[in-house]
Formats: sequence, C-alpha cells, structure tokens
Amino acid sequence: MMACAAPCRVAHPEASSSSKIPQMAGFSRADQEFAPLPGARVLVIAARFNARIVALLREGAVAALSRAKVEARVIEVPGALELAPAAAIALEAARKAGAPYDGVVALGCVIRGETYHFEIVANESARALTDLAVSQRLPVGNGVLTVENEEQAIVRADPKQGDKGADAALAALALIRLARELGGRR
Repeated sequence: MMACAAPCRVAHPEASSSSKIPQMAGFSRADQEFAPLPGARVLVIAARFNARIVALLREGAVAALSRAKVEARVIEVPGALELAPAAAIALEAARKAGAPYDGVVALGCVIRGETYHFEIVANESARALTDLAVSQRLPVGNGVLTVENEEQAIVRADPKQGDKGADAALAALALIRLARELGGRR
C-alpha cells in the first residue's frame, strides 16, 4: 500500500486567495486524519542529501505523526536511493525484535541537475518504495520531492507552505487506518 505525497493536496485551509502560499492540487486535511492511532509505530526515513529541504519535510512529518499520537522513530540515510533498502533492513530488524512498524514515511529531495542522473534517482527511488509497499503490504507515505530547483523544494517542504512532509505522514496514516479497518496486520 503506498500513497504519494508529492501531488496530493490543496493549499492549507487558512490560505486565502490573497495569500502568497501557492495552490497545490490534491487532498484536503480532515480532522480524522489526525485522529489518534493507538499503538501505531511508524518508521520515518530521511535522506541527508539536500539536508536543509529534508529537515523541513521531517519537521512536518514528525509534527503530523505526533498530532496523531503515533510513535515515530527517525533514521537517516545518505540519499533517496537508500530510502527503500534502509526501510527493508529496519522493518526486518523490528519484526525480529517483536516490535514491527505499522508504516513508513520516506523523506528526500531530488533537484534536477544538468544530467540524466535526476531521472534515475527520482524514478528508481519511487519504484523501490512502491515495490516495498506492495511486496510487504506496507503503508508507505512517499515524501520524496522531485523538483526543478531549490525554490520549488522549499515551497513544497516548508510546513508553513506546502508541508509535503506532513502529507506523506498523513498518507501513511490513512493506509494504516485502512489496513486496520479491513482486518490487516497493521
């Protein structure tokens, strides 16, 4: 189970037409998205590459998980390509320890450069997270930004603007709720 935070949200409810916060397509936040999830454990994996941007994503994600009273553990990896392998390693270790995670929030930022490397990192990090989510029937919130420049990244990552870190966390929480409603293991 995977949800993508990147194109998934309307501007903040407090934003007005005269606001400088850009309008973004997607879902709106409902109160039930922050409803407590008793006993839920979520792994947040944050890439260190583009650290300033990822710190904003992390701030939004951790705040959303905290608001839902979810236990969150944050680990860091070098970049976006390491997110899925690190998640798989951490998920297996947690299962073996008898404390499995209910979901994962992956956070990173890939900014287009002058070479084809952008497409490889953007596409393969998303594919690996999707593969992980589907193969393990795991709620995953994909908070990996793929942008043209740093300005776009800041607008999307900043909790006072696009807040895509929170969106990724809310996507994972929505899938955890769905799994619980349908009698899944989460």
